[in-house]
Amino acid sequence: MRKLVFAFLALFTFNFAFSQMYTLKIAKLKYNGGGDWYANKTSLPNLINFCNKNLKTNIFPEEDIIEPGDKKLFQYPFVHMTGHGNVTFSEQEAKNLRNYLIAGGFLHIDDNYGLNQFARREMKKVFPEHDFVEIPFSHPIYHQKYQFNKGLPKIHEHDNKPPQGFGIIHEGKLVCFFTFECDLGNGWEDQSIYNDPESTRQEALKMGANLVQFAFTNY
Repeated sequence: MRKLVFAFLALFTFNFAFSQMYTLKIAKLKYNGGGDWYANKTSLPNLINFCNKNLKTNIFPEEDIIEPGDKKLFQYPFVHMTGHGNVTFSEQEAKNLRNYLIAGGFLHIDDNYGLNQFARREMKKVFPEHDFVEIPFSHPIYHQKYQFNKGLPKIHEHDNKPPQGFGIIHEGKLVCFFTFECDLGNGWEDQSIYNDPESTRQEALKMGANLVQFAFTNY
């Protein structure tokens, strides 16, 4: 029994020390409605690793999972939402998400093909006074550490349309960025999952790093 206690204490001490190495966490949004909010399981850990190496950030290696109505939402400067299907926000969830974004939080919605109509509908609950607008290529989100003078990189083809970046701007500030016809999060996945050229993955990771850097510097 004593050995078991010592082993537990040693593991707890290691885990606590490991967690203390990092000062920030980012999160994936777990929404209701039936859509696969859990898609792209390797994408955020890979993006975090890329940011820690190239932006010198100090983000915990694994993302947290957060629901839109959770008060802990305010702990995360960057929240990522993805999937293919239906999304629903309750009145309380929409209010909490709105307060989070107004307070300085940042939401990245990545259409994994099929999310578009549902994300737009539900974000209208969050900001009924705003519509998504296309973000010009001159916007700072395309010009952080990495320069994207022509906007979003095209990662995967679906409907033979160019990638577009839309945003919700509240009181002059971009609080939600929606990547459409891009599949940015797929480009963050392990190379073996989609077998994309490494150059394509790097473009996706660089754009993702820009999103994180923008969110962190505007938090």
